[in-house]
Amino acid sequence: MPYDCGRPMPTCPWSLAHRPEAAAQARTIAQELLTRWGVAGEVADSVLLTLSELVANAVRHAQPPLSFGLDCDPDTGQVHVEVADGGPSDDCRAAGLAADEHGRGLLIVDHVTAAHGDRQEEDHAIHWADITSTAA
Repeated sequence: MPYDCGRPMPTCPWSLAHRPEAAAQARTIAQELLTRWGVAGEVADSVLLTLSELVANAVRHAQPPLSFGLDCDPDTGQVHVEVADGGPSDDCRAAGLAADEHGRGLLIVDHVTAAHGDRQEEDHAIHWADITSTAA
């Protein structure tokens, strides 16, 4: 059964260390799942790009813990991505960097996904995206 925009997944089963290497770890796990599900080409590339960006944003701008989940609707081929974090960080690590070095990631996510957004839950934030064959 596919997940609707913003509809919660049962869990985000893969925990990640709250470090820059988390995006690479998430991509490795996701690639294995996408291969198992038969998701390839532009959809797989869009999933990996979206997941990388959401995880990197969580590491840069949010508190731990960090986890992610993926789901694929076998009927439509839509892949739903969720990244959970501990909510906004008080520490703005990017404050001293030039504006042109940041801020493009969500524009890319907007381009390669059918829909994306976020929601707050009791003690964490969920950032989600839906990728379809027509999104890319």
